[in-house]
Amino acid sequence: MKALEAFNLKFTGLNKNEILQKIKEGHFQVVLTVNAEFIVLANENKRFKEILDKYTTTIDGQIPYFLLKMKYKNTHFEKISGSEFIYDVCNIANELGLKVFLLGGLEESNILAQKKLKEKYPNIKISGFSPPYSPYPFSKEHNENIINKIKAFSPDILFVAFGAPKQEFWIDDNIDFIREIGIRFVMGVGGTFEIISGKEKPAPKIIKKVGLESVWRLIQNPKRAKRFIRNFKIFKYWRY
Repeated sequence: MKALEAFNLKFTGLNKNEILQKIKEGHFQVVLTVNAEFIVLANENKRFKEILDKYTTTIDGQIPYFLLKMKYKNTHFEKISGSEFIYDVCNIANELGLKVFLLGGLEESNILAQKKLKEKYPNIKISGFSPPYSPYPFSKEHNENIINKIKAFSPDILFVAFGAPKQEFWIDDNIDFIREIGIRFVMGVGGTFEIISGKEKPAPKIIKKVGLESVWRLIQNPKRAKRFIRNFKIFKYWRY
């Protein structure tokens, strides 16, 4: 899979069907959906950048996608966001009868997301766990509790919703365990469980298309204001 370079990063997950085909074939994949927040964090945090460079990275967010379209006019690639791609992955899991585990998010949202995904995809076996909040890195006891929950279910697919960069740090720190128990696909999904559960309304298609999804989420949750303003630093790292 070729890569696109921008914002001092490489984007390697350019076609969602290629990623989905690898799930069908049983190949191991870690997919990280890179939006404006990720781009800023990666340019300010060396380890976070190293993690993004290590795994499959997709283009998330209309503004990064638009800027890359300007730079790579004659190259086909897709915008792949966690809140939408999770449904594509679960559809594959439904076809193959795979086991799906939801890790993180608010407890109520996690439980409701499990229920809604099971209703939509009746052939998947689904479970999840929302650990109590803890700053990262987790204590040994806290992390062992998480690992034991996952190990007991032994999923094929793992969605991690701790938010960036915590979820990416956790995935990378526990990658040996993830591979050893036979998980074939891992993706960081941020606040996706809140959207699936209905606790947070997804942005309408027209809002997404014009690149105002982050504004939509800010209106719903004004506490995002600091992150929203910080994400404009993306332009500091843009070179046409």
